[in-house]
Amino acid sequence: MADNDSVLSAAQTWKGDRMALATVVSTWGSAPRPRGSHMLVHEDGRFEGSVSGGCVEGDILDTAAQVIAGAPFAVKKYGVADASAWEVGLPCGGEISVMVQPVSAEGFDPELFDRIIEARADGQALTVTTDLESGHSDLRPIETGEIFANRYDPPRRLIVVGAVQIAQSLVGLARTLGIETVVVDPRGRFLTDERFPDTVLDDRWPDEAVAAYKPGPSTAVVTLSHDTKIDDPALIAALSTNAGYVGALGSRRSHAARLERLAAAGITPADLERIDGPVGLDIGAIGPAEIALSIAGAMVKAFHDRG
Repeated sequence: MADNDSVLSAAQTWKGDRMALATVVSTWGSAPRPRGSHMLVHEDGRFEGSVSGGCVEGDILDTAAQVIAGAPFAVKKYGVADASAWEVGLPCGGEISVMVQPVSAEGFDPELFDRIIEARADGQALTVTTDLESGHSDLRPIETGEIFANRYDPPRRLIVVGAVQIAQSLVGLARTLGIETVVVDPRGRFLTDERFPDTVLDDRWPDEAVAAYKPGPSTAVVTLSHDTKIDDPALIAALSTNAGYVGALGSRRSHAARLERLAAAGITPADLERIDGPVGLDIGAIGPAEIALSIAGAMVKAFHDRG
């Protein structure tokens, strides 16, 4: 999954200016950035994003400047077998191909950025197809020739139910990972700005809150309150959606009892199997910070497995 949030933001900020868009269209071996990764270059030399984590950016900036000045789009290949690989700093053993196209109606139409942002805001994925012979990108599928299809998934999001100490660590980890986070808890004494600074807080009853956020494949729902009156309704609401990850804190014994309660509430066996409980990767976690780490690892793995 390519993280292009900063590029999309820059595209809005620089709207109307001349730009070039670099995109990783193929990778092999230990490539530093996944397919679909973008680097947006402004005519004044500013840039946002990355196609190699710094390895070939200098060469791409030169190519982008030429494209902005009127040169045709280009597909550049970098690999350790090429002499240029060492010159541009790609000695990692991988290979990448990077397309550089103008941000224009003939290349990557600026309106495509708007369509991508709109779709992601609605929780929908959008695929942009590029003809690698002409360098033109379009929302309509291209039937013939060599093409590159780039899927833009909605932003990853985490809904934490239960404003407990583990949640404080988990929110920090999610923020570091670039995952949008909401903490839900109807208990006002737990849900405070002091305990969760710079975090979206929701004091609605959990089933109402979870349903309102419409979880999809890029959303995780994790219950941490240890209060069945709070956790169970949230889980029932989450399992009625296609949330990408659903986890519940508790011991094996408490999780077995939880499954019995949810089954009695009408949750199907297939949906019960979706719950990661006890939540998180089995790393022998001790204490809130390590438990939060195990949860973050399980959540990210689920995102990648579904992607």
